[in-house]
Amino acid sequence: MPFIPHTETDVSEMLASIGVAAIDDLFDEIPMALRSAGLTRVPEGMSEMEVARLMQERAERDGRYLNFIGAGAYEHHIPAAVWQIVTRGEFYSAYTPYQAEASQGTLQLLYEYQTMMASLTGMDVSNASLYDGASALAEAVLMAVRAHRDARRILMPKTVHPYYRRVVRAIVSAQNIELVEVDFDHLTGVTGALPEAAFAALVIPQPNFFGCLEEVDTLTDWAHEHHGMVIALVNPTALALLKAPGQWGTHGADIAVGEGQPLGVPLASGGPYFGFMCCKQDFVRQMPGRIIGRTVDRDGKPGFTLTLQAREQHIRRAKATSNICTNQGLLVTAATLYMSLLGPQGLKRVALAAHDNTRRLSAQLTQIPGVRLAFDRPVFHEAVLQLDTPVAGVLHALEVQGITGGFDLTATYPDLGHALLVCATETKTAADLQKFAEHLARIMGRQQVAPPCPIKPKI
Repeated sequence: MPFIPHTETDVSEMLASIGVAAIDDLFDEIPMALRSAGLTRVPEGMSEMEVARLMQERAERDGRYLNFIGAGAYEHHIPAAVWQIVTRGEFYSAYTPYQAEASQGTLQLLYEYQTMMASLTGMDVSNASLYDGASALAEAVLMAVRAHRDARRILMPKTVHPYYRRVVRAIVSAQNIELVEVDFDHLTGVTGALPEAAFAALVIPQPNFFGCLEEVDTLTDWAHEHHGMVIALVNPTALALLKAPGQWGTHGADIAVGEGQPLGVPLASGGPYFGFMCCKQDFVRQMPGRIIGRTVDRDGKPGFTLTLQAREQHIRRAKATSNICTNQGLLVTAATLYMSLLGPQGLKRVALAAHDNTRRLSAQLTQIPGVRLAFDRPVFHEAVLQLDTPVAGVLHALEVQGITGGFDLTATYPDLGHALLVCATETKTAADLQKFAEHLARIMGRQQVAPPCPIKPKI
């Protein structure tokens, strides 16, 4: 809150109205032994002007970088109207819409969001959002195990975001669910040979963490032929161009999840973001979170209500589908406005521009000696480059020039050698791409060339 209007007189009058002499008296139930002696390391108070200057100076230390990092969080242009509307009091301070008659505006917006997401993914049903993309994938795993019943094994390709895999493992490992990692083809960068053992679900990322496009039809039909479910992990921007999960293979994916950040949510130092989840009608009772429905009242007027609330807040904890299915309502509001403003054609133009920029960037960078594409495979708006020198040093040199040059894959995929994941969205101009290429060429030219030294990954 930028301005607190309470004067000392206001405070005194409020205390007098409730019969309290001082603010400290409001906390008299706290034993003295538990009270802090004071904040000795907090600096003296500052004026508004001094605080504003201090914060501006600290913000300037971060600098302004030309960003080519993706890896699950993407820099897209957000129309000014999106957050101008989102920060209106009706949306900005609205709480979870438990009281339907007082929350029709919020409920209608969530209903519109669900409609858009179901259309984008080609699925029957969407919930009203989850905490983030990683936990949404974990929720999908739990949901698949509940729905399948006959198996507790999940096939998890290594082409899934490594951080997502860590989150899923942390959430499901104590629930007798086995995650079987599936290796990738080192020539194409897509999911490799699949095991024949019984499983509850196969996770299919599209595009995958390397930016490569998976053979979703083949993988989906294979999973269904082996009596398993399919969990689609998708980028919502890419769905403006690519086949929707509901159309994969002969029968489509069973569950579709992902990170909603590309839809109007700024990078914001890592969050907050939101996760989305859609599924076939057959599995709606296993879906975590809430679903908003449209109905009519006794006078025949349309209205909106909470149709499904399978959370521990609403039913017995043992029967809840999830205990962490946080609804990121404010971010969903931004996503709904973003999709409404762009429309299907606008979202498609964004996706096409991002793909074209990544194609151009890859072409320019691979002209530099010591830089080559890691995989021979179509991509969306990310690509893996292999360098003839350690990535960390290159990224540091680029950072000095005001460029964040990508995501270092050395720690998460050491078997790829000196590998760098780069991304270019619609926000990049031809001059931006040229600047990156020129600086990288100069840096690579002066680096001591060392051949890639593949290291066997730790299990």
